[in-house]
Amino acid sequence: MKNGNLLEVTDLVKYFPIKKGLLSRTVGHVKAVDGVSFSLRTGEVLGLVGESGCGKTTTGRTILRLIEATSGSVRFDGKEVLTLPKAELRSLRRGMQIIFQDPYSSLNPRLTVGSIISEALTIHGLAKGAAARERVAELLRLVGLSPDHARRYPHEFSGGQRQRIGVARALAVDPKLIVADEPVSALDVSIQAQILNLLQELKERLSLTYLFIAHDLSVVEYISDRVAVMYLGKIVELSESRDLYEDPRHPYTQALLSAIPTPDPGAKRERIVLKGDAPSPARPPSGCRFHPRCRLADEDRCRREEPPLREIAPGHWAACHYAETSRLSG
Repeated sequence: MKNGNLLEVTDLVKYFPIKKGLLSRTVGHVKAVDGVSFSLRTGEVLGLVGESGCGKTTTGRTILRLIEATSGSVRFDGKEVLTLPKAELRSLRRGMQIIFQDPYSSLNPRLTVGSIISEALTIHGLAKGAAARERVAELLRLVGLSPDHARRYPHEFSGGQRQRIGVARALAVDPKLIVADEPVSALDVSIQAQILNLLQELKERLSLTYLFIAHDLSVVEYISDRVAVMYLGKIVELSESRDLYEDPRHPYTQALLSAIPTPDPGAKRERIVLKGDAPSPARPPSGCRFHPRCRLADEDRCRREEPPLREIAPGHWAACHYAETSRLSG
């Protein structure tokens, strides 16, 4: 590991082929993730945000090799994940787990809660019999459930309780990194707060590191140390959470933040309405991918020249030709 980084992602690419015809010929590619780079420090929460379809979930699953990458590098705990043989990958996966978005479809309805949580213990040879049952009881207590719940089935629980079971399953093998893939978006607002508080508490108690994927910037602000904003397969802004929310530099980030409701009805904020819909990742625009919707776009430079993700202030990165002069008023 370099500089205390638990995870280092470099030029990560994932293209999905588009096939047509009787021979299923490849006629194009969906560029879901197109050159993503970031690092994640031990004990940090990095929020990954963006519109639906921007590639954030694909990024998380490719990092864990639930989806095979097209190219790039993912180093976890000093080891290259993408080229690791499957036998070694299974061992490495003890250190990185995932919490899925939908607590209803991510739990096997035919298994009891105890079987769902203990499955990972069996796969990795960590515990069996009475030891496994005791570990399951410990995990259920850790996430705010009763050990008696181990005998029940997923359909007997509410959405919030199911997500707690999903958290317990992720914690079963004592991971260092958890990819939380929109873990609260399917829950009621009141339950969202409970799960977020649980994740915060577990992070401190177990020294966890999170890649927290979400589309709700209010949720990300609450839990994240740093925030990366994705648009059409690329990271367009990355900074400390406070810097990003107080002084966003990319026009896309500014538009997202301007849409967050404010609790003060008298507060004035410039509302930025984006033009049109996001382009297809199968046919991204030339130059800056955001230029067709950007209020600051220069038709010549922004259409022709793709802006690199560059450091415009200490620890603050943005992929915009005019990031130094762009400001969000109000």
